[in-house]
Amino acid sequence: MYETNYHRASSVDEAAQLMGNAGEGKYLAGGMTLIATMKQRLAAPSDLIDLRHIGSMKGITVNGRHVTIGAGTSHYDVASSDALKAVCPALCHLASHIGDPHVRHMGTIGGSVANDDPAADYPSAVLALNMTVKTNKREIAADDFFVGMFETALEEGEIIVSFSFEAPDKAAYQKFPNPASRYAMAGVFVAKKGSDVRVAVTGAGSNGVFRHQGMEAALKAAWAPDALAAVSVDAGMMMADIHGNSDYRANLVKVMAKRAVAAAG
Repeated sequence: MYETNYHRASSVDEAAQLMGNAGEGKYLAGGMTLIATMKQRLAAPSDLIDLRHIGSMKGITVNGRHVTIGAGTSHYDVASSDALKAVCPALCHLASHIGDPHVRHMGTIGGSVANDDPAADYPSAVLALNMTVKTNKREIAADDFFVGMFETALEEGEIIVSFSFEAPDKAAYQKFPNPASRYAMAGVFVAKKGSDVRVAVTGAGSNGVFRHQGMEAALKAAWAPDALAAVSVDAGMMMADIHGNSDYRANLVKVMAKRAVAAAG
């Protein structure tokens, strides 16, 4: 690991100010990706601005069907929240299957979404639940947030503060995890609210997380796993690596989507 300057921010404003004064700084949320990358000397930020001690960025608030989750909230806290489980158990289920206990206690929802790993779980929830991403500068709609693989609409120095959404009537997340990393080789989050249906796919797309309009249309017509039987998943849009080729991932997407609809009930 290269030498770096460590700063512990006590507020969002202080963190932004520290970043403005840094040469090539990086925000540290949970550190599950950044620290590992630094240890391999693949990243060498001049400054690390630690967000983990900012109390205003943590916690889950449920007001009726409206949910707000602080960006600094750990995966474990999302998974174990009774208030969240009462209105959106699918999100708790998703968080409970991220990595291992160490990752779930240290990693944060904000860090995961900001990093936008193409195989991460949370981006699919952000899209399917139509979350609003609040930063220290503005609010960003879910459909405008993810730009590409490891790329988001966040500007230089911008900090995700919280996520908010209206709980759906039905929702579920199913993934086929890599047995070693537990990252999704294909993960599908489905959500139904009134007549609106959103289907988001992670772990499989060659350009990162995406919504599948064909599946959404089919499920709007009939909310049932069998409604997806005639829907095609374009293998040309899928990634291919040592774990599976594009055809394999296209099939996985369809299988996980059916399982998600069945789990949602």
